[in-house]
Amino acid sequence: MFSVTHLGGNYYMRKIVQCSIMALAALLGACAHDMPAHAQSGDWRAVDAATGQLDGLEELEQLALDFPDSGSVKLRLLNAALEAEATDVALAQAMALARRGYRFSEGAQAQLLQLFAGEGAEELETAFVSVRGAIEGSKEYATVPAEAQLVEGLVFNPGGGDLAVTAVVSREVWNLRDGEWQSHSYAHLGNLSGIAFDANRGGWLASGDLGMLTEGSEAASGLVLVSPGNREGEQFAVPAGVNLSDITLGTDGTVYASDPLGGGVYRLRQESDEIEPFVLPGTFRSPQGLATSADGLWLYVSDYRYGLAAIDLETGAAHRLTTDLPILLDGIDALLRHGNELIAVQNGASPKQ
Repeated sequence: MFSVTHLGGNYYMRKIVQCSIMALAALLGACAHDMPAHAQSGDWRAVDAATGQLDGLEELEQLALDFPDSGSVKLRLLNAALEAEATDVALAQAMALARRGYRFSEGAQAQLLQLFAGEGAEELETAFVSVRGAIEGSKEYATVPAEAQLVEGLVFNPGGGDLAVTAVVSREVWNLRDGEWQSHSYAHLGNLSGIAFDANRGGWLASGDLGMLTEGSEAASGLVLVSPGNREGEQFAVPAGVNLSDITLGTDGTVYASDPLGGGVYRLRQESDEIEPFVLPGTFRSPQGLATSADGLWLYVSDYRYGLAAIDLETGAAHRLTTDLPILLDGIDALLRHGNELIAVQNGASPKQ
């Protein structure tokens, strides 16, 4: 994973490290076509902007039942319960968050312990101070130059071992070759984010307006296929208003891409020139990371607010994915598969991991 610091308009150098820190490794066991391991039998509950406006205690209790692995939902329910003076519900949510690794600020911890004095405060305090250790340590792999403004995507070339990263703001791709970084500008495109490598066709980039374009600039949105013979890239446009971010490749060469602003998931089949909707907006609130299963039958999607889903690639049906690990599954920005395990970068939770 890598981190980005933005202070006073300056984008500082990012260090890329090889790591497995509190990763969501082993989220999945073997994946069968009828249902991946740890997937619920019921469908994923459709969510949209209106879902985020629910504030009634009963509404949020139901939402927490539908998304039991979402820390943001638990926080909303905790606040609603405190407002309604439903102490038992509030204590249950605070305890659930702490036991799953959520870290309240010191001030919030003090307030909660005072509120629940005599009603489970001792047990809650124990949960606050329990700290899980890292699975493995990390070591630095490379440092991206500071000129690469806001690094987002990263991919290795399995054939040559080269490393490539996208820079969202400066709209560049930076390649690490023989210890040296080289950049190529794509100013004619939008904000570059997702990147994937296809050994048969070349590199895929996701381009869109992610709110970081220069005022007045016009840039193409969609998918771009870059090859040695076409460095500027072959462009595949998306419908108006769609802005793609994360991408992944299916075993059949299909490119899947998420729109974190509009809420849809799109695909470009290998023999097609048209990007088509795969999961319509209104199913997810903010789809981010994507990964396909080892058998090519499922697409895993991280919804930034509500958790993980498994999409049947044959039927398009969405199922909620859960885990036996004491962790939360929302706030996941990046998702990838290693063998038959899912690895996630969770930067929308406390702590980031």
